[in-house]
Amino acid sequence: MKRIAILLLAALPLLTVAQVKIPKNANRFTYHQYDYGDVTDTSCIEVWLNDGVASIETPGIEGTPVQGYAPTHTYIDYPDDSITVSVSYPDSSYYYRTALSRSDIEWKVEGPAKERKYTCSINSNTLVFVMDETVKQNATPLPYYGLAKGVLRSFTRNGQLRIKLAKSTWINNAPMPGIVAMGRRVSPRELDRIMKDRLVVTTRIFDNEQICWGKKNAHIDGGIRAIPADTVLHYAGGTLILKKVKLPRLPHHYQHFVEIHQQSNGDAYDRTGSLFIVTPGFFEGINQHPDSLPTFVGRDGQRYQGMISQTGYDAPLELVRFFTPFGVGHFNERMAGYGIDWRDETYYRQEITDLYHFDGDVVIGAWIGNYDGGGHIVTVDIKSYPNDYAIPEDNMEELGLALPLFNTCNVLEMAGQNYGKLFATDSLTVIFKLYPETKSAKLRYISTGHGGWGEGDEFVPKQNTILIDEKPAFTHTPWRQDCGCYRDLNPVSGNFWNGLSSSDFSRSGWCPGTATQPVYFDLSPWIDGEEHTLTVVIPQGKPVEGMFSHWAVSGVLIVEY
Repeated sequence: MKRIAILLLAALPLLTVAQVKIPKNANRFTYHQYDYGDVTDTSCIEVWLNDGVASIETPGIEGTPVQGYAPTHTYIDYPDDSITVSVSYPDSSYYYRTALSRSDIEWKVEGPAKERKYTCSINSNTLVFVMDETVKQNATPLPYYGLAKGVLRSFTRNGQLRIKLAKSTWINNAPMPGIVAMGRRVSPRELDRIMKDRLVVTTRIFDNEQICWGKKNAHIDGGIRAIPADTVLHYAGGTLILKKVKLPRLPHHYQHFVEIHQQSNGDAYDRTGSLFIVTPGFFEGINQHPDSLPTFVGRDGQRYQGMISQTGYDAPLELVRFFTPFGVGHFNERMAGYGIDWRDETYYRQEITDLYHFDGDVVIGAWIGNYDGGGHIVTVDIKSYPNDYAIPEDNMEELGLALPLFNTCNVLEMAGQNYGKLFATDSLTVIFKLYPETKSAKLRYISTGHGGWGEGDEFVPKQNTILIDEKPAFTHTPWRQDCGCYRDLNPVSGNFWNGLSSSDFSRSGWCPGTATQPVYFDLSPWIDGEEHTLTVVIPQGKPVEGMFSHWAVSGVLIVEY
């Protein structure tokens, strides 16, 4: 059981540095805290009283704390109805804030003094506090809702028990530490932001980098391992950027998110973009030429380079598929007065926790297909959030992996890599094997259709069928009907006589200014140690007057042990 101690001590005026005198005797009230009603007891809270006045100290957690954790000290001044919280970090950074306890809450009060019930509603949540007002002391582990008289007996939220008084004890010569309040004074919200930001592990991947056409291609002798760290390399005429970064190894209870900020630097069109892990084999095709990648010839007679993983080669592992809108940022001023408050940039945020099975040096690529000299500006971060303040002792073991199976998103388009238009005459097939010790397995699948005319696959729903061992197993029709929600990202989208914009039109799995959400298919029935084939079939439309449809599909095998 986790233990959180809340110590109520003697009140002092707040100083730059204030040390509270340690009392010799105190009442101790022990509360149990619950996650789900009376089912799961997750922590123990202890409230200590002395002479009817109070301060609060929350000591450190049990076990090894996560990065950015700091203990907090809370001081309560009952006469002034104020609460002060101070935070001290190991790097000698100190902050504190002072605020009044909640006095704007409308309470419904009922019941006898022994079990006085206080009920209120905050943010659509019904909160019920049961107080024992027959005692002369005041004790509550939840002072932020107001400093009510008496001792809290229980607290429920939306009918579920959250906190309950278990016992009270008189303690002689209680070894209770004092409170230190010092450092820079900040507002309550600012302190909350500081404490949360400290817990987040942020890895900057790209910082205001330009992705455009016309830059000289880099070249690295020695393969992917020879790439210098923290150096941005430009390939495919500048439309693809790479960087080797060191990703931290973090406990499994962290959640990981990619954040992308993008704006036009001159390109007016909606473009396909991708953020991906560069595998060693794929780097050879980037550094040399796409034709150096494993290639197959379709029934249409065309060559398709580097799209399917096979023995000795892994396709790029796609993290996020995103689409730029029509000219956000660069063209806002030109379209001022149009009646729409254009946003300054596009912001994409997508969780990648199930893909985060890597640490140390990783090469990450970002691509936006365009032939514009100004192109686009992007900033990319990976942000990691803990789901507990402590690190479990066994939480650093590797419990899974993510393996790329296929990727037809042609991030080397401007270097000569073919489009994923093979589905008109072929299907796409890969081989996979799941060993018996596998706990679970799933396919992470991203699919977007392209062909920018009225009957092109961009604007026509097409069912994607996935076969396992040549038998239909899953179907998915990628389609977005909410593209009109992003009109304020598209200042130079084509506008029509009837008031619609081209950015409003529904599309095959994407909208200008959005990231495409992956879908998942359960592969657990095929955990048997045998080789199986996985085939993607899409009824791709036929070319029309030199225009063709194509599909950008990627699949990653997610395995848990």
